[in-house]
Amino acid sequence: MSAQNVLELIGHTPLVKVNKLDTGLCELYLKLESANPGGSIKDRIALSMINAAEKDGALKPGGTIVEATAGNTGLGLALVASQKNYPIILVVPDKMSQEKIFHLKALGAKIILTRSDVTKGHPEYYQDLAQRIASETSGGFYVNQFENPANPVTHERSTGPELQVQTVGKLDAMVVGVGSGGTLTGLGRYFKKHMPQVEMVLADPEGSILAPYVNTGVMITPGSWVVEGIGEDFIPKNCDLSLVKKAYTVSDNDSIATARAVLLKEGLLCGSSSGTLITAALRYCREQTTPKRVVTIVCDTGSKYLSKIYNEYWLHDHGFIQHTLRGDLRDVIARPHPDGQAVTIQQSDTLGGAYRKMRMYDVSQLPVMNEGKIAGILSEADILLAIQQHREGFELPVSGAMVRDLATVQASAGIAALDPVFKKDMVAIVMDGPQFLGLITPIDLLQYLRKQSPLAQSHALCL
Repeated sequence: MSAQNVLELIGHTPLVKVNKLDTGLCELYLKLESANPGGSIKDRIALSMINAAEKDGALKPGGTIVEATAGNTGLGLALVASQKNYPIILVVPDKMSQEKIFHLKALGAKIILTRSDVTKGHPEYYQDLAQRIASETSGGFYVNQFENPANPVTHERSTGPELQVQTVGKLDAMVVGVGSGGTLTGLGRYFKKHMPQVEMVLADPEGSILAPYVNTGVMITPGSWVVEGIGEDFIPKNCDLSLVKKAYTVSDNDSIATARAVLLKEGLLCGSSSGTLITAALRYCREQTTPKRVVTIVCDTGSKYLSKIYNEYWLHDHGFIQHTLRGDLRDVIARPHPDGQAVTIQQSDTLGGAYRKMRMYDVSQLPVMNEGKIAGILSEADILLAIQQHREGFELPVSGAMVRDLATVQASAGIAALDPVFKKDMVAIVMDGPQFLGLITPIDLLQYLRKQSPLAQSHALCL
């Protein structure tokens, strides 16, 4: 296939069968919207909404695109804006992954981060803030994916017909999530007209109001969730929940575990919202007593979440991995040395090498090792002071700058043993007799204490 520009590559994404996950009596297929040039299903609506705005005059030459987005709609809009030469301002909640933010900035978007812990009506709520910015910007066009009619229309006109062709009209259930509601509504309308046997199934993160409303008719108080891009604290105008026949609530824990399992067993790198959809699809499949053909969506690529759901340090820090607890200070160490997780440096290495390691692994101090034993500790401040005072600069060996006066504590000591260490503005070197076990910094202790909360414990994940 050849194309005249990147926008022509949007849509016509592949459909692949799930082979190694337990689908019960059913066949489960994944529509790989991650294959779109911007990496997600939102490329479709981004192009549709901008084309519609140009056609009806809401977006004029020289105008500025403004939108509230959890990430993927923003990426799609930034891609379209870059090709059509529009400046773009995106208001995004602060739980968005760094990969998405870097991607958006590389596409030339102006990013305004706002709070993810506030709801509609609060001045810092991302949708309200975006609407206000658009009204205050000359030539500003507020896309408003949650109410823009071009959003569901694109799925009714493109995604739905693609699925009918790919399944040869043999489809029993379609599992979708709701961010703005466009996918659910567009596909639901198409299937109702052309494939009325298709059952629309909703996958919803735990904390979102949508699945409980579908199942009980009760509007719950919204909670919070880690999964990006789906789940809501209100019912978007574009979301026609009357099209849904069944809804599943999926925990962050299950979403992440499924996304990782899909990579391990099916070889597909998908995002956290895809984990939610596939979890619900697998539950649906396993509940069936007769064979059915089911489709769900890989909403976006997991390459946007490598620093989060595919990063075991991030999972551990956020309470999604539960290690065996020992009841001593080993439970507080974030990067245990005996497990090969601690980032260390040799005392014969150079300060330049130590600096590169700090940058690579995003740490501010390194244990200095010599013949398998800890010999000192090196911090950013130690490197800075040394290169300012010594002619050798970054070529100076680590041994010439490291601190040898170490604050060691035995693993068997209690948390109270850390207080005098931190009061001296030092890090704790945890030992088991003569064996070095790892460092404990104040942030490590804070992370440990946070994970003791009931909320953190509720989504702990064993890997």
